[in-house]
Amino acid sequence: MTALLELRENLKKIYSRNEAFILPVIKFLLSFIVLSIINGKMGYMTKLDNMAIVLIVSLLCSFLPTGFMAFFAMMFAVLHMYALSIETAAVGLVVFLLLYLLFLRFTAKEALVVVLTPVLCMLKLPYVMPVAMGLIGTPASCVSVGCGVVVYYLLQTVITNAPTINSMGAEEATAKLRLLIDGMLGNKAMLVTIAAFAITVIVVYLIRRMSVDHSWTIAMVAGVMIEVMILLVGDLMYDTNLSIVSALLGAVVTLIACKIIEFFRFCLDYSRTEKVQFEDDEYYYYVKAVPKMTVAAPTNTVKKINTQRRPAGQQTRTSGQGTRSAGQTYRSTAHTGRPSEGTGRSVVTERTPARNGVPYGQQGGYRGHEMSGGRSVTIGGNHTNPQDDSDDYEELF
Repeated sequence: MTALLELRENLKKIYSRNEAFILPVIKFLLSFIVLSIINGKMGYMTKLDNMAIVLIVSLLCSFLPTGFMAFFAMMFAVLHMYALSIETAAVGLVVFLLLYLLFLRFTAKEALVVVLTPVLCMLKLPYVMPVAMGLIGTPASCVSVGCGVVVYYLLQTVITNAPTINSMGAEEATAKLRLLIDGMLGNKAMLVTIAAFAITVIVVYLIRRMSVDHSWTIAMVAGVMIEVMILLVGDLMYDTNLSIVSALLGAVVTLIACKIIEFFRFCLDYSRTEKVQFEDDEYYYYVKAVPKMTVAAPTNTVKKINTQRRPAGQQTRTSGQGTRSAGQTYRSTAHTGRPSEGTGRSVVTERTPARNGVPYGQQGGYRGHEMSGGRSVTIGGNHTNPQDDSDDYEELF
């Protein structure tokens, strides 16, 4: 578990640092998937079913607000309907406008839900979105989920009746309109799905807001069970052709996806729950505090230690141990480092004893090699290359 928590913290840190780059990439991929699915399922306008156009529109969606993704997806669907027949495009445009007015009134910030709900339904994963929105949304999210269901069944109605519409002539416009309208209003499966998804969103929201332990896990399990039960009852009543195997697989995938959402949004350590009770002049307070599962991301600290090498024989001796006398040598060493190169230069000063026994400072004048006492200055560099030591020298005076 610690490794997973560290992974979560690292992912959050990476996202926070590179949000300006990661978010456009995610929007680009989502737009590309949505538009590609629309072209693959419909594809009536061959000019629009072009990879270059899909890439250009996806690139635009990556830098525009999320609502433009829903707008471009709607335009692609309407243009494909127009290539099928103008009556189909008219019905689709009216439905989209009504949904937009309803959606704008209640959940204008959940445009992505309206786009992803029909996509997940086409991918045979319809149960994910209502449970997920019950966990991270509000009861009003059932409106956006319901709008997504209507969009899905509108596209399915057009795709199913496309051969019949193609066989009709231009003079049968009324028959085309009646075919599409009856297909939408008389679709019992759409009504059952909308009711199941709306109830699921509300139930999951109410349970996950409760102060019981593991409320999110209980909410997602209850939501999946209620969703499947309502769909099964609807299938028995209206013969909606629900597949039991796909429903069970969809429930498992929904639980896995929702557990991932819980891990990133609401990961609590219930073993360290604390209950606090206190009061003031007007109220009694009963507080239940549950800490979040957090762990600090590991950090690597690198220390660099630079050492300076000295030439052999140039050791520093401490001065101040008494008066200078014959036979003693005092050295003081100073270093001038070169941090950028990792090398340094040492300056060594030596007091040499008088050769004739006379203390330093009482010798006569300078007589060349007959000097009885003096000072030796050695300047040396600790170079790794022997050629760099050619400028070292020793001066006696």
